[in-house]
Amino acid sequence: MLKQRLIFGTLMTAAFVGLILLDGRLDGSLSGTPVQEKPQGTLFLILLCILAVPAQMELAALARSGGQKIFLPEAVIGSILVAVGFYWANLSEIPERFLLYYFLFSLFFIFAGLFLAQLLREGVIGTLKNCSATLFSILYLGFLSSFVVGIRVSSGPWALLAFIFTIKSSDTGAYAIGKLFGTHKLAPMVSPKKTWEGLAGAVFGGVLCAYLFSMFSGIMSPLQSVFFGAVSAVLGQMSDLCESMLKRDASQKDASASIPGFGGILDVIDSLLLPAPLAYLFFLWV
Repeated sequence: MLKQRLIFGTLMTAAFVGLILLDGRLDGSLSGTPVQEKPQGTLFLILLCILAVPAQMELAALARSGGQKIFLPEAVIGSILVAVGFYWANLSEIPERFLLYYFLFSLFFIFAGLFLAQLLREGVIGTLKNCSATLFSILYLGFLSSFVVGIRVSSGPWALLAFIFTIKSSDTGAYAIGKLFGTHKLAPMVSPKKTWEGLAGAVFGGVLCAYLFSMFSGIMSPLQSVFFGAVSAVLGQMSDLCESMLKRDASQKDASASIPGFGGILDVIDSLLLPAPLAYLFFLWV
């Protein structure tokens, strides 16, 4: 399994970094002088929309195992609709007002669509359970990932890479330190293998990665990088535990087996979701 993680992890990392750098080169944001007439982060947005399909399929499968039902077409469309808000806001003269109206009307149409889907497919049986599960999937995958798009659009490709690599470095630190020294359980009811020592390793890995980005990219100061790395690491581990709760409820070890050595799409992106809103605010601040 470790060999598979190394191979597929390296391939995914290389492909992702290449796509982000190409994306930044095409819209000019890689050099720090984005072309105003061009929308920012188009290639990244396309990737995110593609990943929304298998991610929602995995979440729907977990829901079925736990006794809930997610309306899959509506969940995919709704999560993409919400996730692209920052992208379209970037093209507006007043992005903040656009985002407010966009999210309000998106939620209205999502609510209306879910009740209509329930009526046409299931009648009245399970209305609260089905609509709630589908809305949760849209907010969990669509709303939280919209802030990842926001980081790319508002702060550029280097900020996006710093965010993702900081989280993934904290995951690596948690795995390595927890494997070597972990004895005190962090949340045994949710994830028996997670330890407080692993959490310390996550903080170390996150701070180290963020500090390196601060030194070589200049997107934050060294002091800011320590704060960013530590907070991102803790929130990343909390986000991972949130997905573990979903899998535990469904009695599943992984979301799927689509990515050898990792599990499914959800198992790869889970630690990115909860830290994304605060990371977006952080990069606006710095």
